[in-house]
Amino acid sequence: MTTYSSSPFQPGVTSDVFTPDQLIAGRFPLVTDTVTLVSGQNLARGAVLGKITASGKYTLSLSASSDGSQVPSAILADAVDASGGDKLAGVYLAGEFNTNALTIGTGHTAASIKDTLRDAGIYLKTAVSAADPS
Repeated sequence: MTTYSSSPFQPGVTSDVFTPDQLIAGRFPLVTDTVTLVSGQNLARGAVLGKITASGKYTLSLSASSDGSQVPSAILADAVDASGGDKLAGVYLAGEFNTNALTIGTGHTAASIKDTLRDAGIYLKTAVSAADPS
């Protein structure tokens, strides 16, 4: 944060720089919810999650899983460190997302999860670059 005024006679003016991460890739309405992220993970915004059938908790979707989480069903809205225990996390349940900004679990590819996510109301686009524009 940069301070532009330190005069004791007027409030300080500050400014922050907003740099979009390009995760959101369109105007399709976003639908969000709060879920429990299972412990033992430190995931970045944009991680593709699957739901563990027995517990109802979410984890990074891996194609080799056999607990239900192999089916991708949500995208993590913010980075969450659940390495020390289960954490509540915001997720996107619907919207348009940039495949270049997603964290996709082992065994999955953007192509392999695209149809499954589309059935859930999550649409993947590849036409948007996630590269830093500077």
